[in-house]
Amino acid sequence: MQAGARLALYGAGVAVAFGGAFALAGVVVPDSLVAAWAEGSDMETHGDDQNAHGGAGAETAAHAPNGVSIDADGYLLSPVTAPGTVGEAGELRFQVLDASGHPVTEYTTSHERELHTIVVRSDGAGFRHVHPVLDEASGVWSLPWTWDAAGSYRLYADFTPAGDGAEGITLTRTIDVAGEFVPVTAEPNRRSEVDGFVVTLDGELAAGASSELTLSVERDGRPVAELEPYLGAFGHLVALREGDLAFLHVHPEGEEPEAGSTGGPEIAFAANAPTPGRYLLYLDFQVDGQVHTAEFVVDASAGATGEAHR
Repeated sequence: MQAGARLALYGAGVAVAFGGAFALAGVVVPDSLVAAWAEGSDMETHGDDQNAHGGAGAETAAHAPNGVSIDADGYLLSPVTAPGTVGEAGELRFQVLDASGHPVTEYTTSHERELHTIVVRSDGAGFRHVHPVLDEASGVWSLPWTWDAAGSYRLYADFTPAGDGAEGITLTRTIDVAGEFVPVTAEPNRRSEVDGFVVTLDGELAAGASSELTLSVERDGRPVAELEPYLGAFGHLVALREGDLAFLHVHPEGEEPEAGSTGGPEIAFAANAPTPGRYLLYLDFQVDGQVHTAEFVVDASAGATGEAHR
């Protein structure tokens, strides 16, 4: 869907649909709920919508999780060039290729950028949301890069191709960084301390049902009402499903804020976890021109899946 259409969905409550429609662990989601996910999510599964609920191969197309493949809709993420060891200074470089193998150089601006890049380690550590620079001659996206810790990382390239009716696409590649690897275990966490801010998360995730998550920001024991617009919103939520790191990038409920306005201390999101399990959540917010990232781990219960079963 086009960027303008996505922004219009803010007031409708954007759903965290983690890869669109799923039929996992014996759960079948009603067509009405699948349609709501497809309309409301910022980046949904990009299969053949005409065959999403019937015909040969329809189940595979409809149930493919988002952000777990190097290719989608005729686009391919090239191998990623990056420093190979911890502490080595270098560049992160990659291209998006079209169906003919040519570099893509024209994109649709979405949330004030032509391409968003997420990098995170396989255990959820080391999250970064960055915006590389495009060389229009070669189609190479790049930015300076140094790894802080060893391990296997996932890079997500999130973009909307140029053209009327183009939809958002999320492609991913794995990058291995040499060095001693110390894994982190993701334990449930609803309170995040970052750069002097304390962010708390209220609300419960229930698989197969829409849930409201409210994130509240405070500093020095006082609510922060000075949240600034960042990429067209007061907060950005990235959610990864533990296990396969299926990806979705969503935004809060409400209208797009005007430049120079402030908000907070609360940011509300409409969330819909497709399956029970553990989810890693990352909230980007901006105060005084500085972007901060709060991290959470939330378990989605199976309580609502029975209503969706048929």
